[in-house]
Amino acid sequence: MTVARPTWLDELVGQVETTPAHYYSSFLPPDHGAGRRAGVLVLVGPRDEDPGDHDILLTERAHGMRTHAGQVAFPGGSVDPEDRDVIDAALREAHEEVGLDRSSIDVLATLPELYMPHRDFGITPVVGWWRDPHPLTAGDPREVASVLRAPVSVLVDPANRFTVTHPNGYRGPAFEVDGLLVWGFTAGIIAKLLDLAGLAEPWDDSRHEELPERMWR
Repeated sequence: MTVARPTWLDELVGQVETTPAHYYSSFLPPDHGAGRRAGVLVLVGPRDEDPGDHDILLTERAHGMRTHAGQVAFPGGSVDPEDRDVIDAALREAHEEVGLDRSSIDVLATLPELYMPHRDFGITPVVGWWRDPHPLTAGDPREVASVLRAPVSVLVDPANRFTVTHPNGYRGPAFEVDGLLVWGFTAGIIAKLLDLAGLAEPWDDSRHEELPERMWR
């Protein structure tokens, strides 16, 4: 059944279209461009359990992966030669990772390309609305441990938001959702989008927690 998208999402898209790249991150691609490019899908959908709430699709990466094992991330990945663009890459990867039918969503906007200098990686978040939800399942267990639909009500709850600290000196936003830690690039984008949408609530910015060792070893 097709579901109408919330007004706050339309307002968010309007904000995204006029917000400069440095709002999202201090790391932007060099003038010559990133060595590799990727698209990730920031998919907002309705919640069956609560018609007044919505959620954001996330995945828990497999714990045996060589890099970023066990981390929570947006579905998506590198642009392959057969992909038309970063949007196509994000939708293809979402299908491969969790079985998402690309015809069930409306792509609404793309954020500016952001940069991971340590990997020479340019990442473009793609904002979409899931107008026709359907069941999802984790694909290859070597890549995806679980599928998570993080309720917006949980993400904006001050009790679930804090700052995470890394032994290398990094500090950044973090959320706890269903016992999982959301941090790094993913948490940073979620925090910025919640602010732009006018959904964020005051939270205790003095609450700092150390990143578990399993997340950085």
